Amino acid sequence: MDDKHQARTADMGLAQLAGAIAEPARARMLCSLLDGHARTATELAALAEVGASTASAHLSRLRDDGLLSMLAQGKHRYYRLASMEVGQALEALLVVAGVAATPFTPTTPDRLRHARTCYDHMAGTVAVALHDQLHTQGWLLDDGGEYRLSEAGAAGMAALGIDVPQLQRQRRRFACACLDWSERRAHLGGALGAALLQLALRQRWAERELDSRALRLTPAGEQRLLAAFRGA
Repeated sequence: MDDKHQARTADMGLAQLAGAIAEPARARMLCSLLDGHARTATELAALAEVGASTASAHLSRLRDDGLLSMLAQGKHRYYRLASMEVGQALEALLVVAGVAATPFTPTTPDRLRHARTCYDHMAGTVAVALHDQLHTQGWLLDDGGEYRLSEAGAAGMAALGIDVPQLQRQRRRFACACLDWSERRAHLGGALGAALLQLALRQRWAERELDSRALRLTPAGEQRLLAAFRGA
């Protein structure tokens, strides 16, 4: 491929992406996702002030052009920016345009938003923080949509009394991202997520509330929970 053809291909690709962003409703959808929180098609349609069928067409265009990705969770479909590079490009365009991104405002009751159960694992702001911490310190690695433990992560889990080989033998996913419905970011699901919840309950870092999915964590319990999984 000669230089002139490469330049023409680049120009066409850029023009296609510019066209996807240039439509006002699609631009509002993209900007609303800059805070890192996923949203449903219904929410994005409301933000963009368009009908459901129009929103569906816009979302398909944005996915086809590589700007959005979709995560299916139960009966719901959540959309988020396809990559960090997409977010950086949008941020740069917003600076040039002189406008700010729309912040995410959660509506979940505080006690449920902070910590609760999600099936058999932990959810809420504490669980999202733990998920991010495990990734940041290199204990948890993303292996094409499935999570695995690094050597340091496996050793750390074993030191806390978690039988990793036994969890890996279970007939279920070992570890995976589970989208948190209040935070719209991932917490840890799968057999490992369930084991971490049971550990937190045994250590009394967390307690179940009666007749509720909420978990009660004292400030000290929350600190101990996060500290237990902090790498040396």
